[in-house]
Amino acid sequence: MLFRSALGTHLRARRQELGRTLREVSADAQVSLGYLSEIERGQKEASSELLGAICAALETPLSQVLFAVADDVSVSERAHVEVVRAA
Repeated sequence: MLFRSALGTHLRARRQELGRTLREVSADAQVSLGYLSEIERGQKEASSELLGAICAALETPLSQVLFAVADDVSVSERAHVEVVRAA
């Protein structure tokens, strides 16, 4: 699992949970609509400053997003280790 994919998944889920559009969040975070879309799809990596702005626009602490992404990556890593051990 790529970090940027997990990050994008969490950002999109939070945006949808709030019922906000890409356009609204991109305007609040001062990032282009296309770039935000690429971040959500895991195609681009956001700088720490941009990630902070996106999290602020989503009314979510950056630390909360990072912990959730770290949990996903950890689960993926454990699954990978189990597959390798079984082989």
